[in-house]
Amino acid sequence: MALTIGVDIGGTKIASGVVAEDGRILDRALRPTPADSPELVADAIADAVAELAARHAVEAVGLGAAGFVDETRSNVRFAPNLAWREEPLRKKVTELVGLPVVVENDANATAWGEYRFGAGRGESHVVCVALGTGIGGGIVLGGDLYRGRWGMGAELGHMQVVPEGLPCGCGNHGCWEQYASGNALVRQARINAAADPSAAARLLDLAGGAPDGIVGQHVTAAAREGDAAALAAFEFVAGWLAQGLADLAAVLDPGCFIIGGGVSGAADLFLDRVRDDYAARLTGRGHRPLAGIRAAELGPAAGMVGAADLARLR
Repeated sequence: MALTIGVDIGGTKIASGVVAEDGRILDRALRPTPADSPELVADAIADAVAELAARHAVEAVGLGAAGFVDETRSNVRFAPNLAWREEPLRKKVTELVGLPVVVENDANATAWGEYRFGAGRGESHVVCVALGTGIGGGIVLGGDLYRGRWGMGAELGHMQVVPEGLPCGCGNHGCWEQYASGNALVRQARINAAADPSAAARLLDLAGGAPDGIVGQHVTAAAREGDAAALAAFEFVAGWLAQGLADLAAVLDPGCFIIGGGVSGAADLFLDRVRDDYAARLTGRGHRPLAGIRAAELGPAAGMVGAADLARLR
């Protein structure tokens, strides 16, 4: 059985695992991310890989990196939460670990993991939308991971859905992630609570009484208890999510959408609404198949599993 190591490199932690051909994680290692130093990040990755390679015969390493990875799957051109600028990550880690290494965008790795071993099994055309602080994306078309000409495709969160809309951290305005992400959910819940405190009694109670104290966990917990303001925030996000999926379907025509990321843990609160709104907004509705809209299955391990499998298929 060919074993590979997948490494999911985040802003605070580096999660590594030995992954079998069937997607099972056999062993894990965790390191903190020294985000301010590219050299120390490479050292931490190598240290985790060495720990796992000492216990297992592994063939290659796949790195899932949160940033713009070039078309050669070697260099990270830019990362918002680490000090990577034109970083030759593959070269550095290869020299340190003595194994073949591939570098992949973390959302691409997540999409591949779900396509191969999770909610996308059996589909050939899959769009994965990761709802977290922002919106990440990964696309599989005809069984191939779509990266774009320069390796920077599938930045779905930065489609402009509202001209001159809310400012985005990317420098533009009106990006999809400003309306359908975890941050958007919290912002809308705060707006709702400030506008009508009586409809947000439980939400404000959880937040200590002030709208500015509301965080994502409060919105989910209050919504599960029937808080009107929290439920309305989920409805807001669901509507914008459905609109974006309908627009993507017009371009990509996938067999299914997979909704992952931290917000997907509350899928029971909004996914049915997304499906209904998507069907109502889809171009050519009534004359085309409806893509399935599914919650992700692999959770936080998806990126690790996907990166390991991509290293195996290098």
